[in-house]
Amino acid sequence: MPKIIVADINSEIKILLDQEWQNTNDSLEVVVNQKHFKLVPTKNNIHIPYVFKGKQQVNVQIYNIEQSKSFSAIPLWMSILPPLIAIVMALLFKEVFSALFVGLFSGTLIIYSFQEGSILTAFFKAIFAISDTYIIQSLTDSGHISIIVFSMLIGAMVNLITKNGGMQGVVNKLSKFANSHRSGQLVTWILGVLIFFDDYANTLVVGNTMRPVTDKLKISREKLAYIVDSTAAPVASIAMITTWIGIELSYIQSATSQINIIESPYSIFLNSLPTRFYPFFTLFFILMLVIMKRDFGPMYKAEKRSRTGERNPENIVSKEKLNEEESIHISENIPTRWYNAGIPVLIVILGTFAGLIYTGWDTTIWNDSNIAFGTKLSHIIGSSDSYLALLWSSLSAVLVAAALSISQGILNLKKTIDALVSGFKTMLTAILILILAWALADITKDMHTADFISNLLIATDVPPEFLPTFTFILSALIAFSTGSSWGTMAILYPLILPASWALCHSAGMNNIESMNIFYITVSAILAGSVLGDHCSPISDTTILSSLASSCNHIEHVRTQLPYALTVGSVAIFAGLLPAAYGVSSWLLIPLGFTILFLIVKFIGKRY
Repeated sequence: MPKIIVADINSEIKILLDQEWQNTNDSLEVVVNQKHFKLVPTKNNIHIPYVFKGKQQVNVQIYNIEQSKSFSAIPLWMSILPPLIAIVMALLFKEVFSALFVGLFSGTLIIYSFQEGSILTAFFKAIFAISDTYIIQSLTDSGHISIIVFSMLIGAMVNLITKNGGMQGVVNKLSKFANSHRSGQLVTWILGVLIFFDDYANTLVVGNTMRPVTDKLKISREKLAYIVDSTAAPVASIAMITTWIGIELSYIQSATSQINIIESPYSIFLNSLPTRFYPFFTLFFILMLVIMKRDFGPMYKAEKRSRTGERNPENIVSKEKLNEEESIHISENIPTRWYNAGIPVLIVILGTFAGLIYTGWDTTIWNDSNIAFGTKLSHIIGSSDSYLALLWSSLSAVLVAAALSISQGILNLKKTIDALVSGFKTMLTAILILILAWALADITKDMHTADFISNLLIATDVPPEFLPTFTFILSALIAFSTGSSWGTMAILYPLILPASWALCHSAGMNNIESMNIFYITVSAILAGSVLGDHCSPISDTTILSSLASSCNHIEHVRTQLPYALTVGSVAIFAGLLPAAYGVSSWLLIPLGFTILFLIVKFIGKRY
């Protein structure tokens, strides 16, 4: 019998044959609950398709040999409870760790309650199964371990190039060009785009560095916080080499493994990039506000106040956030040389690309003159091992950053190692969320949650073209309530992606049409989580943006919210909906840019 029996799911009963029937090529007649099957053994086993229902007994008979077994099948609707409980917990307590843990426990408790006669036994088995089954299972996956190591290496590199003054050197080079109200904001935007590999590093470095410059140019702290916040996650979520990429690849893989899609997670990531409308539109919207010197809503009032020299009270934040801010400060005697950051970052970018080409290289494809260059490259990258490429490039970058720090006498060996270890620690929170999320994804896979959602969507006859928009809004609401874009992705990717695949096929779409919706849904989950994260007053990046800009936190949220919702609305109506109906992103992105330009021109006011 299956280890976990869920009702109304196509399953199977496996019969292990005794030695006298092994190695036979003849079909055997098997009777299961009075239903007859003629089956040929495979590897000394017989696999009988069966759909379990409620509480009953299975009777299996081969010739004169008969066996019976009783079972209690878990109702399929219960499979939605673990992720649903995780979401509700996150909404109520604004905390992702406890939400994921309680979601895990609810899943294991349901499983063992239907297997054990005693609720007390089921309770303790459920508690222990969280660690000895699901967490260990998530950590024995080589892909998962690769993601953890890569994330730690990137965290170490970011911390080291901060401590050796390299990142400050990049900032100093660009801040010289900030000499007017417009150029000050433009330089802040450029810095936000250039520090693309980590949203925390982006927020803290850009905010703290540009604050004295923007104060001098009478740019409001609210506007600085908005630019800092809105060039952090959006840039990190669309750049191809960031602390986000490994996390997202693992979530995509956990979803695709449920529906047997052969395409690699990295290829899916690349194909989903053109429909990540919210991040692209946000970056363009900021640029329009800066270039056209216009604002609207609460931000306009904040900018007007700043011109008169009046400022809101500075923000008060927790000691934990202050510690994070202090971690980016460097000693005054450390030289700020831009290449100490530029070279390691370039190695990560070029090294990853080289690794993808190396691991996916196919001479037959490359030498085929009938295939276009772009198609060749796409095929090679799609066939590559992205985990190996990311590991090689990140380790190389860490070694080069360490060599640059030591060889120039900026940091000694001990301080270099300390900086690397501190960088590892910065990724601990993300890794803990990842491990719990992987475990929860395994629970939902075992309980066939995706089947339940798919059946529900099919039964309610939701048009597949509406699914990306629905997903975008749901993702934004969860991220707003939890303050965590990563926690949101952890919950939604394993649930929504398999459901989107099933829904498309039930609507009669072929594989190409289904993959189009699938790619857009991948984008919608990430983009929605970034939108919700921007709007949430309890989001880490929102709080850190207020902190780094010394802006009153509530004022930052209040002034940013109308802008985020404006861009989010354009992303739906000029992006997700038409894209799902097959309109090309090459048309939709310029359309969205035009709409945002007109909004700034006709609604925005010059100050």
